[in-house]
Amino acid sequence: MLYKEEVSFSDINIPVDEIYSSMGFKDVTPDDETRKITETLLAEAPKYLNLQYEFVVLDGELADNSCTLWADSNNKQYFETGRVIAAQLRKSEQFVAFVATVGTGYFKWMEEIESRGDMVQTYISDCIGSQIVESVADYMEKQLQSVLDTKNLKRTNRYSPGYCGWLVKEQPKLFSLFPEERPCGIELTDSCLMLPVKSVSGIIGIGENVRYLPYTCHLCDMKMCYKKKR
Repeated sequence: MLYKEEVSFSDINIPVDEIYSSMGFKDVTPDDETRKITETLLAEAPKYLNLQYEFVVLDGELADNSCTLWADSNNKQYFETGRVIAAQLRKSEQFVAFVATVGTGYFKWMEEIESRGDMVQTYISDCIGSQIVESVADYMEKQLQSVLDTKNLKRTNRYSPGYCGWLVKEQPKLFSLFPEERPCGIELTDSCLMLPVKSVSGIIGIGENVRYLPYTCHLCDMKMCYKKKR
């Protein structure tokens, strides 16, 4: 089962406080100039970005430190997710592989901003792009849950390669589970970097007895993540 959607900016919630937090304003209010630049860039972003997500429902099996996912018997992919993610996926009956992105227009937006020669705008727009794609993924989860509600199913949190011990090098295996080579137009480099860089991918567990945790930073040992709570 495959789901795809282009998302309007009006449909997503972009928490500006999270953008400021990623810029280092965790405990203080940003200055007026920073707030003005941020608001201007947020208003500018919809002219360039094409928000999208895609997810596919898969069968799978869990082990203590891994999971195996497949869309059909000819393409079974084994993932070394690590014990943290495997534990959070326990009791899953099926799995969702997903991608979300701000779209290839992001490249043009960055070129436009960089041509202005303003490093502050470049930095702020990078933070904005990161938050926007997270907001698209949040929206995707809500749409997924609306599908699950019709079947009395629940979902786990989403988990991505590069976090909680799951290595980024497994991105190609994850992408192979989609029907097209470049879901939502996202390209993988040889080093498994997604292009546009403001893209996310990962898996979600679904089932009658799985649980969603509103706060999971304590599970992850990635100490330099800007979203890590104090």
